[in-house]
Amino acid sequence: MVVVTAIDGEEGSKQVLSEGWKLADRFDEPLHVVLVHEGADHQYLIKKSLDFDGSITSEQAAALADRVVAEAAEGVTDEYEAIGRTGNPSEEVLDYASDVDASYVVVGGRSRSPVGKALFGSVTQSVLLDAECPVLAVMDE
Repeated sequence: MVVVTAIDGEEGSKQVLSEGWKLADRFDEPLHVVLVHEGADHQYLIKKSLDFDGSITSEQAAALADRVVAEAAEGVTDEYEAIGRTGNPSEEVLDYASDVDASYVVVGGRSRSPVGKALFGSVTQSVLLDAECPVLAVMDE
């Protein structure tokens, strides 16, 4: 079994990764940290990490994940596997968790207004509703 932790490279990523590491360490399981590239939403990460020409290959997604996860894991742990994926974040996280038979999935969340929740999809909400294993949602403060 594996603890799958999904981060997005933004400010709360270190906290999410830290909680994922606590679960993995507590249950003596490997920690897999997933970063899903979702087109224009992560341009800032690509510009700081990779040469970018408008599309991203699986090798570039892996390189981006290596760099972003290493930054988030600094001071937390060096015992993880960085996983880079491209596509719809909730689908990719759920597919990966299913592929590795995850015992837990750890995701970050943001407080949003009721209108914001109704108008926009939420990766955290999708993972919470559709995961085949327990999900820990680490909310921003």
